[in-house]
Amino acid sequence: MTSIETDVLILGGGPAGLWAAVSAAAEGARVVLVDKSRCGSNGPTVYGSTTLWDIPPGRSRTEAVDRALRGGGGLGDEAWLHRMVDETHRRLRVWSGIRHRGPDGADGDPPVARLDGASYLRRLRRGALEAGVRILDHHPALQLLADPAGTIVGAAGVQRHNKFRPWTIRAGAVVVATGGCAFLSGGAGTEVNTGEGLLMAAEAGAELSGMEFSSAYGLAPVLAKVHPNPAVAPGLSVRFAALYDDGGRELAGGYPAALTALADGRRVFAALHEVPDTVRHWLSRHGAVDAVGRVPVRAVLTGTVAGAGGLALTGTDCATTVRGLFAAGAVAGREVVFGAAGPTGGPRGAWALSSGTWAGAGAAAFALDAGRADDARPVPGGGLGPHAHLDPRAVIGLVQEHTLPLRRSYRRSAGSLRDSIAELDSIWPAARYELGGIGAGQVRARQAAALLAVARWAGYSALVRTESRGIHRRVDHPEPAVGWQVGQRCGGLDTVWVRRCVAAAELTASRPATV
Repeated sequence: MTSIETDVLILGGGPAGLWAAVSAAAEGARVVLVDKSRCGSNGPTVYGSTTLWDIPPGRSRTEAVDRALRGGGGLGDEAWLHRMVDETHRRLRVWSGIRHRGPDGADGDPPVARLDGASYLRRLRRGALEAGVRILDHHPALQLLADPAGTIVGAAGVQRHNKFRPWTIRAGAVVVATGGCAFLSGGAGTEVNTGEGLLMAAEAGAELSGMEFSSAYGLAPVLAKVHPNPAVAPGLSVRFAALYDDGGRELAGGYPAALTALADGRRVFAALHEVPDTVRHWLSRHGAVDAVGRVPVRAVLTGTVAGAGGLALTGTDCATTVRGLFAAGAVAGREVVFGAAGPTGGPRGAWALSSGTWAGAGAAAFALDAGRADDARPVPGGGLGPHAHLDPRAVIGLVQEHTLPLRRSYRRSAGSLRDSIAELDSIWPAARYELGGIGAGQVRARQAAALLAVARWAGYSALVRTESRGIHRRVDHPEPAVGWQVGQRCGGLDTVWVRRCVAAAELTASRPATV
């Protein structure tokens, strides 16, 4: 067994995790970062370009924040948004990598810094190594370590490239930056976003927030053949400027109108002439172009990756409800920042940068102040047994049946939600205690347990919120309700609970919530 001691342990090597690592190291902490794949070479950011809000102080910043608050259905917080924009702008002023500055889109959208995603991650990885961060690639974490008081003091997992031998890392604080959960929907780079970070934290007692806002969808070309290497798959992450119905008429509402059309059973296309040459050639080679030169598109669930649900935050240092555990990026609950609208484009990149910076600094301060506990025990979890009595593919298939279709997550209703919850609840006891294995089998079992747990939290939260707001749509409650301008918390494993929390306006960056 590999055993390491450090001040701060980062779980996840995407943008948020790397920013957290650099931030913690800058505070004088010893930092170790572990990633389930190769840090800086996986995840949605690798595909295509990434954008970050880069808005200087002034009118444009105020207008951007106001627009984001309106889009979030009144659940976001102005102080959090201003703090995020300011942090991102300050960091980008000293960014040494290549970037292009321009508008986030049409209609006077705020300015953004546009970077090549793969180059951005490579630069962040290099910066982390230069700061003294120890990076362990292909080291998936399977469970957290806690002391007798319940404080998180490390994590344990296996080494993929070393015969799945176990590793244990003791730390003064842990930052979870494992990304959201996309339910293996096939979105670009989301094969690593399977929810293990959410499950590990919940098993340690962490609460989640905004899980009803986990129904974000994107569009992707319908391919006859998919190449797994993002370096030669530019078509997977392309964002089409215009979309058309089967009759060639442009859909005026853009992506929302396209999703509505797909939910109605109609076909949607993108015009081939509107994409770059490299993307056009790639799409043609992979069978994505029909006989008349159009690109059929399909709806792809991005779940909490582009949604707002995640681990509930208790303060501006991105601490969770469990002592010693911090969250950054898409694994963190963003309802307090963006409300009912999941962050996309510039806000999404800005949140990864800013939350990573805050979580890293917060974890370093906590670790350097608290020291290390003498006793550390693995937190028990589902799917960790030594023997496999249940095929994880069966669990994953059931989860996808009740999450991926538009009729399940895009157009929700009490009947459909109760049906899904009953099915998922019925398999949870078996999944928790009969999933297992050794080596790669244990990693797959843990993945299946996490997908199931996230689907249950999302389903219960969506059932309780009897209105439509943001990306949460109920066909039986199609309008926003005045009494629902509040957030929700959820949690639990065998028994899932959901409760209303204080109004979003009280969850300010200057006055954190008390939990």
